[in-house]
Amino acid sequence: MKTKIVTLLLGAACLSDVSAAAELTVHAAASLTEALKEIGAAYERASGDKIVFDFGASSLLERQIEQGAPGDIFVSADEAKMDLLEKQGAILAGTRRAVLSNTLVVVVAADASVALTKAADLAEPQIKRFALAETQTVPAGIYAREYLEKLGLWEKIQGKVVPTDNVRGTLAAVESGNVDAGIVYKTDALISRRVKIATEIPAAEGPKISYPVAVLKSSRDPERAKKFAQYLAGPVAAETFKKFGFMLAQ
Repeated sequence: MKTKIVTLLLGAACLSDVSAAAELTVHAAASLTEALKEIGAAYERASGDKIVFDFGASSLLERQIEQGAPGDIFVSADEAKMDLLEKQGAILAGTRRAVLSNTLVVVVAADASVALTKAADLAEPQIKRFALAETQTVPAGIYAREYLEKLGLWEKIQGKVVPTDNVRGTLAAVESGNVDAGIVYKTDALISRRVKIATEIPAAEGPKISYPVAVLKSSRDPERAKKFAQYLAGPVAAETFKKFGFMLAQ
């Protein structure tokens, strides 16, 4: 009888552990793909929760959330998209925080012989086509255009621009040789062996790039979502982010 009782208690404990586990959906900027997959896997092992990622352009993710897409956390590649959701009352009060920063780089194919040492060289005849993420709504494209306008280059070179859906699309266009160059985040350039950095835009000269995280008000498990959002801003996740080339928010 004692053995049977112990077995039943152990079974109940196992069921309790299973029921305590949560599945959290995280909408996150495409540039975070590799880092977040590694962080998510580590968190799953530590917590027992399941983390499901939905990666894409921050602008697209923001629209999907606005239209009612289910989810628990949003990690944007810019503050503006998070501002939109906050104004709509879509994020949980007190959970928003900036966690990361990044820089922009100009990349060319790894085997390219093109001489490109500064952003102004994009205006040279040797650069016939270069890729940017969509410059009206996608953060990487908005940041790049902002910088090119600051240099007085945008009007000269916008006719060469090949727009892509997101920063990973820009990276792919350069990798495939469909364009002569592209502007991406430094972290994207570092994950590809098929491109090389032609020039880096100094953080002091370029746009301020900020990645905020927040729990969505529509979260089915806000307490668990808060814990993962806090984990993303904590020291363990920070080491992984730095490994992939991100800078921590100041």
